[in-house]
Amino acid sequence: MTIKYSFVDDSYLTDGTLEKPIDWIPGMSNLRYKDIPSFIRTTDPNDIMFDFMGEEAQNNLNAPAIIFNTFDALEHKVVKAIASKFNYPNIYTIGPLPLLARYVPDESPVQSLNSSLWRPDSSCFQWLDQKKEGSVIYINYGSITTMTNQHFVEFAWGLAKSMQPFLWVVRPDVMMGDSTSLPEEFLEGIKDRGMLISWCDQEKVLAHPSVGAFLSHCGWNSTTESILEGVPLICWPFFSDQQTNCGFACNEWGIGMEINHDVKRNEVEALVREMMQGEKGKEMRRNAKEWKRKAKEATEIGGSSYNNLQKFIKEELHYHI
Repeated sequence: MTIKYSFVDDSYLTDGTLEKPIDWIPGMSNLRYKDIPSFIRTTDPNDIMFDFMGEEAQNNLNAPAIIFNTFDALEHKVVKAIASKFNYPNIYTIGPLPLLARYVPDESPVQSLNSSLWRPDSSCFQWLDQKKEGSVIYINYGSITTMTNQHFVEFAWGLAKSMQPFLWVVRPDVMMGDSTSLPEEFLEGIKDRGMLISWCDQEKVLAHPSVGAFLSHCGWNSTTESILEGVPLICWPFFSDQQTNCGFACNEWGIGMEINHDVKRNEVEALVREMMQGEKGKEMRRNAKEWKRKAKEATEIGGSSYNNLQKFIKEELHYHI
């Protein structure tokens, strides 16, 4: 069976519905209608993703154990609510997984595993080495998110007008339909400040000292990778869980600012400048560094995620280390 991603573009709602608070989901506060995953907001009674995710959620509850790529300090209330609501004791938080992976021996086959769908361009690191610490905004919309030509151009000019150095991942298929080329005046104007590449090693880029913020679609992998490197987010969620991740980053964890779905260049310019130079951006960098500390603490020997992984191996896999 082929499953196509679908989402409800309800950004046209201007009557306040999108900002309406939602207070009936256990363990989740400060949520708005816009923060609910797109496949749940659907108005189509035959939506395949709604049915598929409902079935998968039920299958999870029938499993002997559930593991989450998160850590207790980050989502304690949510995990506790799931366990309480469904009377489910065998839940293990073992994230962020990239930090736990440092305990895997170098010769292990696990080290060769990679979730990237594209070949990375390593030339960006020489470029990053030449930039000041915390001065670069990194832009990547993930492996499958696409956008219209109009939004692509709005992002381009917003980044150019911000006068901030930026590293922008532009996949060959990032635009819907026919590809578009950027105006010559744009490329001329950013030649000393901006670098465009087709793909990169995101974990290494986020760990680079010159990177000060991440403009992201807020997929969970990107969100956790940003947290474990202490980099704040400018959020442009598109579908699935990205809206919820964005909501938590902005309103719960204090590490994100959100761009309107119908992106405009002036808004991009303003948010980039505020994140990289403003007082709100400074506060978010402080918060991001604190979450980085907590993520590292959770995955150190004796930390919550480290202990939960050990417990999962012993109790669920019946393997004693």
